[in-house]
This record gives sequence, structure tokens and C-alpha cells, in this order.
Amino acid sequence: MSAGQFLQADTILHNGVIWCGYEEGVVEALAIWQGKVLAAGPKDEILRLQGRDTRLIDLNGRFATPGLNDAHLHLISVGLTLGWLDATPQRAPTLDSLLQQIKEQAASVPPGTWILARGYDQTKLDVGRHPHKSELDAAAPDHPVMLVRTCGHVSIFNARAFELAGVDESTPVPEGGLIEQKNGVLTGMVAENAQGLVRKAIPQPTTEQMIDAIEAAGSMLLSYGITSVMDAAVGHVGGFDEIRAYNLAKLNDRLPVRTWLVLLGDPGTSIVPQCYEAGLVSGVGDDMLNVGAVKIFLDGSAGGRTAWMSKPYLGDDGTTGVQILTDEHLDELVMDAHAKGYQLACHAIGDAAIGQLITAYEKALAAMPDPDRRHRIEHCGFSTDEQHRRMQKAGIYPCPQQVFIYDFGDAYVSVLGEERALSSYPLKTWKDLGFKPATGSDSPVCHPNPFPNIYSMVTRETWRGTLMDARERVSIEEALQAYTEYGAFSQKLEHVKGRLVPGQMADIAVFSRNMLMAKPEEILNDTQCVMTLRGGEVVFERQ
Repeated sequence: MSAGQFLQADTILHNGVIWCGYEEGVVEALAIWQGKVLAAGPKDEILRLQGRDTRLIDLNGRFATPGLNDAHLHLISVGLTLGWLDATPQRAPTLDSLLQQIKEQAASVPPGTWILARGYDQTKLDVGRHPHKSELDAAAPDHPVMLVRTCGHVSIFNARAFELAGVDESTPVPEGGLIEQKNGVLTGMVAENAQGLVRKAIPQPTTEQMIDAIEAAGSMLLSYGITSVMDAAVGHVGGFDEIRAYNLAKLNDRLPVRTWLVLLGDPGTSIVPQCYEAGLVSGVGDDMLNVGAVKIFLDGSAGGRTAWMSKPYLGDDGTTGVQILTDEHLDELVMDAHAKGYQLACHAIGDAAIGQLITAYEKALAAMPDPDRRHRIEHCGFSTDEQHRRMQKAGIYPCPQQVFIYDFGDAYVSVLGEERALSSYPLKTWKDLGFKPATGSDSPVCHPNPFPNIYSMVTRETWRGTLMDARERVSIEEALQAYTEYGAFSQKLEHVKGRLVPGQMADIAVFSRNMLMAKPEEILNDTQCVMTLRGGEVVFERQ
């Protein structure tokens, strides 16, 4: 007797193009049983698994893939910023339009209420510079204002915000931070570690507000076919209470996406000691919510000129960015987390920061070998050939966000020049070296919409059409592999999800267009997610 005579599928998808994975290719139909893939193959064969209670989903010729995995974003922050002012170039292309938004918000809320905005990019603003404190003061003289650059590593504050935080021209600047002054006067710009000095004056969200944010952000992600995410700095917004918020969200069925928690490990704000004491180490959890890695920030962002480079940025100030930690301090933090059994997923964008992190990982792995710990370098944007060789030898993996090429490629050229900028985030190189690079959005840095991300992987073109090294292009199948199988690999979950094969999670995204046959422009501009299944259940359906 065959297995099909005993088992009846709970759900069968048919009459479409079902891409099961890079190696598996396309099938006609797929059967689901108890939340997992039961079988995939020819329609006639799969329909033999149909029973009296089997639900048939007719794809009507549409295109299905494994559920997408955004391997690096900030889920709680995404949800919270849904209620902030939208300062992205799409909504505020000019400085005047940005200031007008702030002015209108100030007129609609009581004096003293914080006005929060995010998404500006000085390289895309009409004035070609950061807004100034005095301009925010003029727009909202009676309200504290925080305007966050798209990268999250730079913020502009107004006078009222500085006043509430007790920060002025004489305030000591913390190590790895910047409080900009010109002619002895604050400009409003605060970067990296110094941001916390002012942000501490903003009321911290309650547990319930964070649960609302998790639910709102997760629901939005489902509408794009994203069923799994990594939250890249748990503790950054609400400290250890974020762990409580996530667990309550899951308990009350308000966690829409499978979430891999990366614990903030920065000095002064780390939640790792509390998590370790509670037994929350890498691997603890279940298929919906589990503990992933520890996150430490080593530098800033390239577009914000705070990523730590070995050679100076363009311009006459000679800056090489921001080195947040000394070598000794980083070595100590990495060794401690590694010894406790944690995977590490640390932020390093500039080549100098990447080199510093590789050295710290090498020392920890030499002291306590673990051939499959899979320490990650988040972003890893400007890595070198020599660093790639060291990463291969040590078993260290890059975890990039390819949408950065689309959104920020032109900014990289403007601050670094073509020679360094065009070859950044070298996806094809990494794939050919066997690194299995995932992709993500770093949302709210970039929008979680996956189509610009896929477009940039297959074209290497920016939003302006600048070609960023055609040698780093990949095929659409390789792009989808990065978004699915490699995302799971980055979380050490490649045997659980990421492909539509028997025994793996029946997480499925259904799209309006067959991306295997589509032109890149059609993927970018004319493709939608029409249905999402998580664990075999339909959790989103476009009306």
C-alpha cells in the first residue's frame, strides 16, 4: 500500500506554477498535511491524496514559492514607525515638504508632544544636506522633534528635544558616538551611540503598544508573502520587556510571522545577561518564536558616512566613519557570548569594521571551536577578497540586504566614489564562494516590499538606474533562493523551512505573476502577493 492510501491531505494547491526551491524546481501541485508539506509533484499524482475534507486551492495559473524570509529587519520598530511621520523621499522629496509635515503635525497635537519622523536621506533631498536644528525649531517650536535618517544611525533633534534630554554643547560625547557642533553650536545631528542620550527623553512604549506593533508589522509582512523574519536588535526599543511582548503576542495569537530573535548585546543596553539567566540561549523556542543570535554594533551606515572604512570618505573632513568599540572591548564581548553558546550576528558595514569583527570571531572560535556556530556579519557591505578568505576558513557568513543597492547605491557613489561603491554587497561573489547569502530589508531602514529587493539582485540597478557592477547579478532563481532557503540557513533552520519539500513547513507565498518568466521591471512594478499560507493555513488573501 502507498502512503497516499493512509494519508489524506488537509489542503492541496494546484493549477499553478509552484516553485519548490532552487534544486527542486517547479511542480504542478502540492499537498499539505498537519501544517507541513506532504508531497509535491504532478497534479494527477497529488490529487490522489485528496479526501472528503481536503481543501482545494485553485491557483488559477498563479505563481507560488516558499514563504519569503526577511533575514534582517526590526519588527517592533516597523510596527511603531507605522504611526510616525513618513519622511521618505516618496512622501517628502524636498526639505520644505518635510518641514511642512512636521509643522502640520505640530498644529494637530498638544504642545510638548513628541513629533517623530523617519526616512529622510540627505543625498536624495533637494538641498543635498541634512536638515538643521534651527529648521526643525521653526517648524515646531513648542514640540520636541526627532527626525531619523533612513539608516537609523543618524538623527536630527530640535532645541526642545535637547532641552528635555539635558543635552547641550558641553555634554560629553560617548565613545562611538557623535554630537555635531559647528562654530560651537549644536547642529541637531546626533549619530550612533550618542543618540541614546536624547532618545531617553522619549516615553518608552508599553508592553501592549509593542504587542500592537508586532501584530501590525507582521500582518503587513504577510501581505508581501513574508512568513519568517529575524528581529535584528531585540531590546533596542523596550529593553528586556520586548521578550515579554513577543511571548505574550505569541500566546495570544498576535504574532503573525515566524520570528528569530537577535538579542541586543551592546554595552550599557545589552539584554543578554537577563536572557542568559532565564535560559534564553540560541535555539530555545519553537517554530513560531525562537532565540537566535546576539547583536553588537561595530559601526554605522555608509550613506550616513558613519560606516567604519579603512580609507576616508570623499570630502575634505578626512573622516573614516565611526569605530564604536575598541578591539579589546569587542573581543571581550564576542568571547563572552560565544562561551555562553550564542550564535553572533553583529553589525559591520565598512571594511575596517568587518575586519575587526572577523578577528574577534576568529579568536572566539580558536578558543572554543564550533564548526557550525555560523557567526554572521550583518550587512557586510564593503568586504574585501582577503576578508572573504578568512570568513571561508572560519565558517563566518555575510547576511546582507540587497535592497540597499536599489535604495542607497547612488548615495554610496556620492560619499565613497565609484571604485568602492559599485562593487559593494557582492551577492554573486558571496554565492560562488559558498556563503549562502540571505537577503532582507532592514526595515524600517528600507521598506519590506520584496520586489525592489528582487529587482536589485537580478539587475544590480539603483532606483535611479545606476548600474552597480553587473558581475554581481544573479538569476531570478538565485534571488528567490536567497529570500527562502538561504534565509532559513542563516537561522540554522534550513531543515525546517525555506523549501517546499516533504516534512518542511507549509509556508507559501502566492504571487500574481510568474517571476521565473517575468522581466525585472514587471517584478518591480507589476507584481503582487495575492495569498500567503503559514503552516498550511491561509493567513492573507488579497481581495
